[in-house]
Amino acid sequence: MTTAERADVMVLGAGIIGVSIALHLQERGRTVILVERGEPGGETSHGNAGLIERSSVVPYAFPRDLTTLAAFASNRSIAVRYSPATLLRMAPWLARYWWNSAPARLGSLGRSILPLIERSIAEHQRWTRDAGTQDLLREGGWIDLYRRKAGLEQALRSAKALACHGLAYDVLGPGELAAREPGLMQGAAEGAIHWRDPVTVSDPGGVTRAYAALFVARGGRLARGDALSARQGDKGWQIEADGRDWRAGDAVLALGPWSKEFYERLGYRFPLGFKRGYHMHYEVAPESAPRHPICDAQAGFVLTQMQRGVRLTTGIELADRDARSDPWQLDRAEQVARRLIPLGRRLDAEPWRGARPCLPDMLPVIGRAPRHPNLWFAFGHAHHGFTLGPATGRLLAEAMTGEPTFCDMTPFEAARFSPGHRA
Repeated sequence: MTTAERADVMVLGAGIIGVSIALHLQERGRTVILVERGEPGGETSHGNAGLIERSSVVPYAFPRDLTTLAAFASNRSIAVRYSPATLLRMAPWLARYWWNSAPARLGSLGRSILPLIERSIAEHQRWTRDAGTQDLLREGGWIDLYRRKAGLEQALRSAKALACHGLAYDVLGPGELAAREPGLMQGAAEGAIHWRDPVTVSDPGGVTRAYAALFVARGGRLARGDALSARQGDKGWQIEADGRDWRAGDAVLALGPWSKEFYERLGYRFPLGFKRGYHMHYEVAPESAPRHPICDAQAGFVLTQMQRGVRLTTGIELADRDARSDPWQLDRAEQVARRLIPLGRRLDAEPWRGARPCLPDMLPVIGRAPRHPNLWFAFGHAHHGFTLGPATGRLLAEAMTGEPTFCDMTPFEAARFSPGHRA
């Protein structure tokens, strides 16, 4: 017979989103059970480029120019790869994504997510000292690199269009780029834009684990178990984990790409798609390692110094979440990357693979479940889960505890996907 444990809230999923929600609720006096089957931050929160992307004030939109669309349609682009069978199944989702990427709609969606983007760094930094993550955070921003002059000129026009946001950036010619990144090979690029606002980390999974350890140190309970097995009881939610029967009045669904199985069991239908990505670590001599994260804007990959070595993270692969890995994208990105910096041997036995959970309006679902008043949603953060985790945690915790929320939650409501709405 198991021992019953009770709390105010059960948070399902200990990625950066779930851990941040647990911490913010804890700071507001709620007792919280955080449920995860493995190590906190061991899935999507581990495999990203470690960017706290303050400069990404425009959502990642579906391209609308014919040149880019033709390149992606060829399925030979390093930035975007797809399985033809999956592409056919995703056609309705992609059509909605394309529709939402029209300039007027994209501008409105960007204004909706902007308050979370603006708080992204500050909400991470509120836990830096207590979590002991100071040595993992790096200021100095990141660099968008362009191998062609036309790409650099277009990027500069786009950067100037963001002047109202007050973002700090430098335009770098080849000489200036070489001074900031002396490890780059000569002639590697025509120039770059150095975005100086973002903060980066050298171990995103480690940061998430440190936040989870802080939650536990402050009296929170971390339970190992299958979060998908949580079920609704007479007075809230219950789950068996760590040999105990855990019960809580409210539950928060923060399972990233695995949220789908849970909400569909309850009768909800959301157009959740997956943009998969890969990473690999490489041995690089200290004098050649990048001083800032470097994004090859054309090929769509990022090179960044991590604790394990230089991490190469790929762009987008449109495929089913659990489909077999395809090495093509990473292998081609590595070929290009070796012409930028002298990468050494691979340090991982196999490439890491993860799936970004994405909705076609480029906004996450954050808020109360429409038909279950004691269930709350927080998933679908696409490319910005690590960036927006702590800000999302604050927003949802404010809503759950009856505080005034720091921004309007209407754009993130689950009801936007109900019949009669178009999102």
